[in-house]
Amino acid sequence: FRGGSITTTTTTLQMSSVVKEGDTLPLDLVLKEGQANYEKPVDVTLGELLKGKKVAIFGVPGAFTPGCSKSHLPSFITAQDDLKAKGVDLTICVATNDAYVMEAWGSSSGGAEAGIRFLSDSNAELAKALGLALEKGIMVRCARFSLIADDGVVTNYFSASENSSDTWAPNVLAAL
Repeated sequence: FRGGSITTTTTTLQMSSVVKEGDTLPLDLVLKEGQANYEKPVDVTLGELLKGKKVAIFGVPGAFTPGCSKSHLPSFITAQDDLKAKGVDLTICVATNDAYVMEAWGSSSGGAEAGIRFLSDSNAELAKALGLALEKGIMVRCARFSLIADDGVVTNYFSASENSSDTWAPNVLAAL
């Protein structure tokens, strides 16, 4: 999608347009997943993770940052059982930090132990595809968001444009 847009079977996501319900996520996008003991990160294709599953994905501006570590992530850690009870098969956290940082955050926060997958979007390709890339100094960050995708199609999208808490797990659960 380096040409400025992603064409899918149902819609085209322009890099400047924000993701919406009914959009198909960029299923061929490759993210990185850090490994324990500083092993080499592995490639994870978004489509392989989403195929045939209902998935909660939440994006944060940065691992280990105050709002993300004190509120957004903990809301999803404590909601894992409730999300599963409502049919969510997998929860994914994404940020533009590198895979080593994401693995360390997942391990130290208890998020990985709770079953959340921590994936690195270090080139901000997912953030750009979703229209949520924020140019911040030396690196591109991802705007705070949450979404539910069913087999790769966005069924619910939650924006932090009004309040950060709109993207926290209780709001997601209320929509399921």
